[in-house]
Amino acid sequence: MSSIADLVDLDSYPIDDLGGAAGRALVASSPDDPGRFFEDFCNWQRIEEYERFIRDSPAAAIAGELMGSQRVRLFHDHVLVKEPATRQPTPWHQDQPYYNVEGRQACSLWLPVDPVDRDSTLEFVAGSHCGPWLMPRTFMDAEAKWFPEGSLEELPDIEANREASDILAWELEPGDGIFFHMLTLHAAGGASERRRAFSVRFLGDDVTHAPRPWKTSPEFPGLADELPKGAPMEHPLFPIAWERTAEQ
Repeated sequence: MSSIADLVDLDSYPIDDLGGAAGRALVASSPDDPGRFFEDFCNWQRIEEYERFIRDSPAAAIAGELMGSQRVRLFHDHVLVKEPATRQPTPWHQDQPYYNVEGRQACSLWLPVDPVDRDSTLEFVAGSHCGPWLMPRTFMDAEAKWFPEGSLEELPDIEANREASDILAWELEPGDGIFFHMLTLHAAGGASERRRAFSVRFLGDDVTHAPRPWKTSPEFPGLADELPKGAPMEHPLFPIAWERTAEQ
Protein backbone atom coordinates (compact mmCIF):
# COMPACT_ATOMS: atom_id res chain seq x y z
CA MET A 1 0.00 0.00 0.00
CA SER A 2 1.27 3.49 -0.84
CA SER A 3 2.19 5.78 2.01
CA ILE A 4 -0.14 8.59 3.00
CA ALA A 5 2.38 11.11 1.65
CA ASP A 6 2.37 9.31 -1.73
CA LEU A 7 -1.42 9.40 -1.90
CA VAL A 8 -1.56 13.14 -1.26
CA ASP A 9 0.94 14.64 -3.71
CA LEU A 10 0.46 18.38 -3.36
CA ASP A 11 3.42 19.12 -5.66
CA SER A 12 1.01 18.77 -8.59
CA TYR A 13 -1.65 20.98 -7.02
CA PRO A 14 -2.62 23.95 -9.26
CA ILE A 15 -2.04 26.61 -6.61
CA ASP A 16 -2.14 29.43 -9.17
CA ASP A 17 -5.62 28.42 -10.32
CA LEU A 18 -7.36 30.41 -7.58
CA GLY A 19 -11.02 29.57 -7.31
CA GLY A 20 -10.52 25.87 -7.89
CA ALA A 21 -13.38 23.82 -9.26
CA ALA A 22 -15.98 25.19 -6.85
CA GLY A 23 -14.68 28.73 -6.32
CA ARG A 24 -13.56 28.05 -2.74
CA ALA A 25 -9.80 28.63 -3.10
CA LEU A 26 -8.35 31.71 -1.47
CA VAL A 27 -5.14 33.42 -0.42
CA ALA A 28 -5.23 33.99 3.35
CA SER A 29 -2.21 36.28 3.54
CA SER A 30 -1.83 39.96 2.69
CA PRO A 31 -0.31 41.21 -0.60
CA ASP A 32 2.76 42.52 1.23
CA ASP A 33 3.52 39.16 2.85
CA PRO A 34 6.85 37.91 1.45
CA GLY A 35 5.36 34.41 1.29
CA ARG A 36 1.82 33.22 0.61
CA PHE A 37 -0.78 31.27 2.57
CA PHE A 38 -3.05 29.40 0.15
CA GLU A 39 -6.14 27.35 1.03
CA ASP A 40 -8.64 25.29 -0.92
CA PHE A 41 -11.59 23.12 0.09
CA CYS A 42 -13.83 20.27 -1.07
CA ASN A 43 -11.87 18.77 -3.97
CA TRP A 44 -12.17 15.04 -3.26
CA GLN A 45 -14.53 14.57 -6.21
CA ARG A 46 -12.07 16.01 -8.75
CA ILE A 47 -8.67 14.98 -7.35
CA GLU A 48 -8.31 11.19 -7.35
CA GLU A 49 -5.53 11.10 -4.74
CA TYR A 50 -7.72 12.89 -2.21
CA GLU A 51 -10.60 10.44 -2.64
CA ARG A 52 -8.23 7.46 -2.48
CA PHE A 53 -6.77 8.71 0.78
CA ILE A 54 -10.19 9.39 2.32
CA ARG A 55 -11.63 6.02 1.31
CA ASP A 56 -8.60 3.70 1.48
CA SER A 57 -6.31 4.97 4.23
CA PRO A 58 -6.84 4.11 7.93
CA ALA A 59 -7.75 7.77 8.67
CA ALA A 60 -11.53 7.38 8.77
CA ALA A 61 -11.29 4.26 10.94
CA ILE A 62 -9.01 6.08 13.38
CA ALA A 63 -11.49 8.96 13.48
CA GLY A 64 -14.32 6.51 14.12
CA GLU A 65 -12.53 4.93 17.05
CA LEU A 66 -11.64 8.31 18.54
CA MET A 67 -15.21 9.57 18.21
CA GLY A 68 -16.80 6.29 19.34
CA SER A 69 -19.00 6.40 16.25
CA GLN A 70 -20.65 3.57 14.33
CA ARG A 71 -20.22 5.45 11.05
CA VAL A 72 -17.84 8.10 9.83
CA ARG A 73 -18.80 10.53 7.09
CA LEU A 74 -16.51 12.79 5.16
CA PHE A 75 -17.34 16.44 5.82
CA HIS A 76 -14.71 18.08 3.66
CA ASP A 77 -11.07 18.09 2.62
CA HIS A 78 -8.86 21.15 3.07
CA VAL A 79 -5.47 21.99 1.52
CA LEU A 80 -3.23 24.47 3.33
CA VAL A 81 0.01 25.69 1.76
CA LYS A 82 2.35 28.21 3.37
CA GLU A 83 5.11 29.16 0.97
CA PRO A 84 8.62 29.97 2.29
CA ALA A 85 8.87 33.21 4.30
CA THR A 86 5.12 33.41 4.95
CA ARG A 87 4.54 35.73 7.91
CA GLN A 88 0.78 35.20 8.20
CA PRO A 89 0.00 33.05 11.24
CA THR A 90 -3.05 30.87 11.61
CA PRO A 91 -4.75 32.61 14.57
CA TRP A 92 -6.18 30.74 17.54
CA HIS A 93 -9.58 29.35 16.61
CA GLN A 94 -11.95 26.40 16.77
CA ASP A 95 -13.05 24.70 13.53
CA GLN A 96 -16.68 23.92 14.23
CA PRO A 97 -18.11 27.46 14.63
CA TYR A 98 -17.22 28.16 10.98
CA TYR A 99 -19.33 25.21 9.85
CA ASN A 100 -22.97 24.28 9.24
CA VAL A 101 -23.07 21.32 11.62
CA GLU A 102 -24.06 20.56 15.22
CA GLY A 103 -22.91 17.63 17.34
CA ARG A 104 -20.04 16.39 19.46
CA GLN A 105 -18.72 13.58 17.24
CA ALA A 106 -16.69 15.83 14.96
CA CYS A 107 -13.01 15.26 14.22
CA SER A 108 -10.29 16.97 12.19
CA LEU A 109 -7.14 15.35 10.78
CA TRP A 110 -4.12 17.52 9.93
CA LEU A 111 -1.48 15.75 7.84
CA PRO A 112 1.77 17.45 6.73
CA VAL A 113 3.56 16.33 3.57
CA ASP A 114 6.65 18.43 4.37
CA PRO A 115 8.73 18.34 7.55
CA VAL A 116 7.23 20.84 10.00
CA ASP A 117 9.39 22.49 12.65
CA ARG A 118 8.20 23.68 16.06
CA ASP A 119 7.72 27.28 14.91
CA SER A 120 5.42 26.31 12.02
CA THR A 121 3.49 23.40 13.50
CA LEU A 122 -0.04 23.36 14.91
CA GLU A 123 -0.42 24.25 18.59
CA PHE A 124 -3.37 23.12 20.72
CA VAL A 125 -4.84 24.17 24.05
CA ALA A 126 -5.34 20.90 25.90
CA GLY A 127 -8.90 20.38 27.14
CA SER A 128 -10.37 23.31 25.20
CA HIS A 129 -12.70 20.98 23.28
CA CYS A 130 -14.74 20.71 26.50
CA GLY A 131 -15.41 24.43 26.59
CA PRO A 132 -17.99 26.62 24.86
CA TRP A 133 -18.19 27.64 21.23
CA LEU A 134 -16.05 30.76 20.74
CA MET A 135 -16.52 33.60 18.25
CA PRO A 136 -15.14 32.70 14.79
CA ARG A 137 -13.40 35.58 13.03
CA THR A 138 -11.59 36.12 9.75
CA PHE A 139 -7.91 35.29 10.00
CA MET A 140 -6.49 38.52 8.60
CA ASP A 141 -8.99 41.18 9.75
CA ALA A 142 -10.61 39.53 12.81
CA GLU A 143 -14.08 40.29 11.45
CA ALA A 144 -17.17 38.52 12.80
CA LYS A 145 -18.53 37.36 9.43
CA TRP A 146 -20.32 34.36 10.88
CA PHE A 147 -22.11 34.64 14.24
CA PRO A 148 -23.22 38.21 15.10
CA GLU A 149 -21.04 40.25 17.44
CA GLY A 150 -21.77 39.41 21.07
CA SER A 151 -23.61 36.17 20.32
CA LEU A 152 -20.69 33.91 21.33
CA GLU A 153 -17.99 34.20 23.94
CA GLU A 154 -14.77 35.78 22.67
CA LEU A 155 -11.54 33.81 22.46
CA PRO A 156 -9.13 34.47 25.32
CA ASP A 157 -5.89 36.25 24.39
CA ILE A 158 -3.76 33.13 24.54
CA GLU A 159 -0.65 34.78 23.12
CA ALA A 160 -0.68 37.45 25.82
CA ASN A 161 -0.54 34.81 28.54
CA ARG A 162 0.70 31.55 27.08
CA GLU A 163 1.81 30.26 30.47
CA ALA A 164 -1.83 30.14 31.59
CA SER A 165 -2.70 27.51 28.96
CA ASP A 166 -1.55 23.92 28.56
CA ILE A 167 -0.23 24.26 25.00
CA LEU A 168 0.70 21.10 23.10
CA ALA A 169 2.67 20.94 19.84
CA TRP A 170 4.99 18.59 17.98
CA GLU A 171 7.57 18.70 15.22
CA LEU A 172 6.20 16.54 12.41
CA GLU A 173 7.45 14.53 9.46
CA PRO A 174 5.59 13.63 6.23
CA GLY A 175 3.04 10.95 6.99
CA ASP A 176 2.54 12.01 10.61
CA GLY A 177 -1.01 13.00 11.45
CA ILE A 178 -2.80 14.84 14.24
CA PHE A 179 -6.44 14.10 15.03
CA PHE A 180 -8.33 16.63 17.16
CA HIS A 181 -11.87 17.56 18.12
CA MET A 182 -13.38 20.35 16.03
CA LEU A 183 -13.82 22.52 19.15
CA THR A 184 -10.17 22.29 20.17
CA LEU A 185 -8.47 25.68 20.14
CA HIS A 186 -5.50 25.59 17.78
CA ALA A 187 -3.15 27.92 15.93
CA ALA A 188 0.08 27.94 13.90
CA GLY A 189 2.86 30.37 13.09
CA GLY A 190 4.16 31.44 9.71
CA ALA A 191 6.60 29.32 7.75
CA SER A 192 10.29 29.76 6.97
CA GLU A 193 10.19 26.71 4.66
CA ARG A 194 7.38 25.50 2.44
CA ARG A 195 4.69 23.91 4.61
CA ARG A 196 2.05 21.89 2.79
CA ALA A 197 -0.67 20.10 4.68
CA PHE A 198 -3.78 18.10 3.84
CA SER A 199 -6.65 18.15 6.30
CA VAL A 200 -9.82 16.06 6.44
CA ARG A 201 -12.88 16.74 8.59
CA PHE A 202 -14.88 13.71 9.69
CA LEU A 203 -18.41 13.52 11.13
CA GLY A 204 -19.82 10.89 13.49
CA ASP A 205 -23.28 9.58 14.32
CA ASP A 206 -24.63 12.51 16.33
CA VAL A 207 -23.79 15.29 13.85
CA THR A 208 -26.74 17.03 12.19
CA HIS A 209 -27.21 19.78 9.63
CA ALA A 210 -27.34 23.33 11.01
CA PRO A 211 -28.21 25.72 8.15
CA ARG A 212 -26.82 29.21 8.73
CA PRO A 213 -28.14 32.57 7.49
CA TRP A 214 -24.55 33.42 6.47
CA LYS A 215 -21.88 31.95 4.19
CA THR A 216 -20.09 29.18 6.07
CA SER A 217 -16.46 28.19 5.49
CA PRO A 218 -16.63 26.15 3.37
CA GLU A 219 -20.03 26.88 1.86
CA PHE A 220 -22.35 24.19 0.48
CA PRO A 221 -24.71 26.10 -1.85
CA GLY A 222 -28.25 24.72 -2.03
CA LEU A 223 -27.76 22.20 0.78
CA ALA A 224 -30.36 23.91 2.98
CA ASP A 225 -32.97 23.07 0.33
CA GLU A 226 -32.12 19.38 0.53
CA LEU A 227 -31.29 18.81 4.22
CA PRO A 228 -33.55 20.45 6.84
CA LYS A 229 -32.27 21.71 10.15
CA GLY A 230 -31.48 18.84 12.51
CA ALA A 231 -31.31 16.21 9.76
CA PRO A 232 -28.46 13.68 9.70
CA MET A 233 -25.76 14.48 7.14
CA GLU A 234 -27.05 11.86 4.72
CA HIS A 235 -26.14 13.39 1.38
CA PRO A 236 -23.82 12.49 -1.55
CA LEU A 237 -21.55 15.41 -0.57
CA PHE A 238 -20.80 13.60 2.70
CA PRO A 239 -20.20 9.93 1.84
CA ILE A 240 -19.63 7.23 4.44
CA ALA A 241 -15.86 6.74 4.71
CA TRP A 242 -15.90 4.01 7.36
CA GLU A 243 -18.48 1.84 9.12
CA ARG A 244 -17.99 -0.33 12.18
CA THR A 245 -18.51 -4.05 11.58
CA ALA A 246 -19.91 -6.62 13.99
CA GLU A 247 -16.38 -7.84 14.70
CA GLN A 248 -15.31 -4.33 15.76
